[in-house]
Amino acid sequence: SSDPAAKQKKLAAELANGRLAMMAIIGMFFQDGLTGSAWGDWALYTASPLRAFENELGVQDPVGFWDPAGFTADGNKENFARRRQTELKHGRIAQLAAMGYITPEITGKLPGYLSPSAGLKFADVPNGLAAISKVPAAGWGQILAYMAFCEVSQDQSAGTAASKGDFGFKVLTSSDPAQKQKKLAAELANGRLAMMAIIGMFFQ
Repeated sequence: SSDPAAKQKKLAAELANGRLAMMAIIGMFFQDGLTGSAWGDWALYTASPLRAFENELGVQDPVGFWDPAGFTADGNKENFARRRQTELKHGRIAQLAAMGYITPEITGKLPGYLSPSAGLKFADVPNGLAAISKVPAAGWGQILAYMAFCEVSQDQSAGTAASKGDFGFKVLTSSDPAQKQKKLAAELANGRLAMMAIIGMFFQ
């Protein structure tokens, strides 16, 4: 284009579409390897147990219902609810992890000592994965103990099948059912994005 702004917009769109296509083709390769079909037979889907989940929370644009590994092929609703709750938990953790990963680079380190006995200051701990080697053994013990507690505690499964992950923290609720559904769908979408983001940060 002779218009510099329009040309820049088209070049940016080409880059964005290329990135999306790279992710798409990798997903198709995985789906082909796992299910024998990169795209799937729609006729099989319309008569399959997967239709039981096509209106579930989280089935949203741009991919709709997406299960390339076939975890829901048996149509088992209990297993679906358990996996959905696991996805929600991992998404929340990933959102916290992504924020924790980038916050020190923007705001700087906390003052004081991470480990007074070891003379280790927060300022001495590098950002990112390099921080792993700096955490004292006692710190790792605390982290692992808390993770184990979260995994075995029944509190992590708070909420009914219709309100999975509801711990009484009502930021995402609304008296309007449509608005509540929209907020819960946004939480799932943001959690999925955060899981991809934190993995991308690790690789970077």
